[in-house]
Amino acid sequence: MAASLFFSTIEVTRQAFYRSSLSYAIVNLKPIVPGHVLVLPTRHVQRLADLSEPELASLMGAVQKVGSVIERVYGADALTVACQDGKAAGQSVPHVHFHLLPRKSAGDQFSGKNNDQIYPAIENAEAQLAQPFKVDADEDRPPRSMEEMEKEANWLKGYFSQ
Repeated sequence: MAASLFFSTIEVTRQAFYRSSLSYAIVNLKPIVPGHVLVLPTRHVQRLADLSEPELASLMGAVQKVGSVIERVYGADALTVACQDGKAAGQSVPHVHFHLLPRKSAGDQFSGKNNDQIYPAIENAEAQLAQPFKVDADEDRPPRSMEEMEKEANWLKGYFSQ
């Protein structure tokens, strides 16, 4: 059995759908758009500069591979790829991670004139990652159950050779 995965101190093994020896991808508790996922290095480090060259290469390869699949399976035209590298940049969970969001030219809540509104949404989502179990009843994006996340992760696993 594969080792458990942690996003900082949060156990996320059941949310994982892609794994390599040095990186992995998980579905999001509160996705901004359908298919919003996170890609992380397996080793817990706070900043990109803390990664070794092989870890950085693996992480960027995972961003590329996962992004290609996410874009295709969610019928997107493009991706928004974001990383807040350090607390001053908005990183609230001290573990390097990339947000991958499938984007559509039309029919995406952020398409057209609203395109740049995705960035404040990512920053807000990042702040909420720090307290994943605190739920605001008025939140526009309610947290998903573990069962919902596990179902999506298992579906996405089918697009990767294990």
